[in-house]
Amino acid sequence: MRVLRHALGTLLLLGTAPLLGAAGTPAHGDDTRPGDRRPAALAPYEQLLPAPLSAHAAGRGYAFGPGTVIRTRPGAGAQVRQVGELLAEQLRGPSGLPLPVVEGAGQEGIRLRIDEQAAGVGEEGYRLESGPDGVTLTARTPAGLFHAGQTLRQLVPAAGPGTVPGGTVTDRPRFAHRGAMLDIARHFFTVGQVKRYVDQLVAYKVNTLHLHLTDDQGWRIAVDSWPRLAQYGGVGEVGGGPGGYWTKEDYRELVAYAAERFVEVVPEIDMPGHVNAALASYAELTCDGKAPPRYTGTKVGFSSLCVGKERTYTFIDEVLGEIARLTPGRYLHIGGDEAHATPAADYAAFMDRAQAVVGRHGKTVVAWHQLAAARPAKGAVLQYWGHDRTAAAEKAAVAAAAKAGHPVILSPADRAYLDMKYDPQTKPGLSWAGYVPVQRSYAWDPGSYLDGVPESAVLGVEAALWTENVATREDLELMAFPRVLGLAELGWSTGPADWAAYRHRLAAQGPRLDARGIGYHRTAEVPWPQASPGSAPGVRVS
Repeated sequence: MRVLRHALGTLLLLGTAPLLGAAGTPAHGDDTRPGDRRPAALAPYEQLLPAPLSAHAAGRGYAFGPGTVIRTRPGAGAQVRQVGELLAEQLRGPSGLPLPVVEGAGQEGIRLRIDEQAAGVGEEGYRLESGPDGVTLTARTPAGLFHAGQTLRQLVPAAGPGTVPGGTVTDRPRFAHRGAMLDIARHFFTVGQVKRYVDQLVAYKVNTLHLHLTDDQGWRIAVDSWPRLAQYGGVGEVGGGPGGYWTKEDYRELVAYAAERFVEVVPEIDMPGHVNAALASYAELTCDGKAPPRYTGTKVGFSSLCVGKERTYTFIDEVLGEIARLTPGRYLHIGGDEAHATPAADYAAFMDRAQAVVGRHGKTVVAWHQLAAARPAKGAVLQYWGHDRTAAAEKAAVAAAAKAGHPVILSPADRAYLDMKYDPQTKPGLSWAGYVPVQRSYAWDPGSYLDGVPESAVLGVEAALWTENVATREDLELMAFPRVLGLAELGWSTGPADWAAYRHRLAAQGPRLDARGIGYHRTAEVPWPQASPGSAPGVRVS
């Protein structure tokens, strides 16, 4: 049976009978609202998030306990072994079990299998089979095995040892790009803080981390050929805090950490606007030769590189060249948004040259959707961040670019901008795109969102977290969670976004978020279970 996101209103197979709640009534159709009675608990395969392509609960489960081992086949390779070690580390956290990773024969345990001919799973999908003698995870690639492991984590009891229910999951993603953007320029975040966010994201099958590394308020990555960018431009942040920057080694460490979890890092060096930190560091990048002061406010659109100076193009070539050499992934993001201080003709000419630089360094261009009004290079990816009030002509330019073969990443500000407040009482956050409660963030279809942009042109979905007034790890988690879970599902799961069903599955994730110490917005839109003693839930904002 196919299990899509409306499955809570249909049947998930358990033999041939509907899954029942504890009171013997169907657990699917309850649409309890805040203040009403709590719905019956969902069965484990009904709780999975993102919703899998198909899931069948059947037969006896596997006793996950002190004797459990993770098994790889002989000669499976270093990546499969690495997947096993990471899965052991993830499962060991809540369980406290030893979970050794072993190679070779043996029946019981968690078995990792690469099968390049596995049907119905694609390059990132998987098959999970659970029975009395163990759990078998099968995929065509190590990435698929890793995603299978994240599903298994949701079938293991949140509190630790217990039974993995019997059954089968077959799964694959809807979109290739399932991303999250983090702005470390407006407020600085350390590599350790970003690693924590990566670990939180991969649990829900996010596979891309877009890092906004530079802006008016700070330059956060060391560049050898232009050292003052970080040394001077990295000092300060919104509100006058100390700021900071990453060394090249810091960046390499984060990129490697993400890659081990099958996450591709996309660095963004914003241009030709959002460059005050660069101009303050090097007066030669300005048209009048005078460096502006460093900036700690939140206005946008006031700064621009000097498009008419040849030195500007030496600058972008050297900077992008160093970032390209540090980045094993396919893409370089060059921003291109809110360049209000750059005349339109100058903007188009500048972006022509900047895109050529990216190509010379062996990368594919990604830019915000304003590039559509200029001349996108062949293969350039556009990231749409408009909203319901965006002008029709601007949307039409994106549709024309998509028709011309340019893939589109969807990050609509009134759906996928995680810095937007949930409601008027939310602190921190902004509201220029409107309030974005959890339901609004989830209840849209990327495949039909933009007129003239068919699903075949959509590369994927990306949740963007800007940090003008997101200053701490606690702020980050409160604004990201739980909305980022819904956006991750929109990127992965097939079928319509059914809010009535989703809100119950999201509620079931609450104890897992609590167990991992993730702060989150306990919105009254969702029938969360009672927080367990000692947990660290987010603040409930009505």
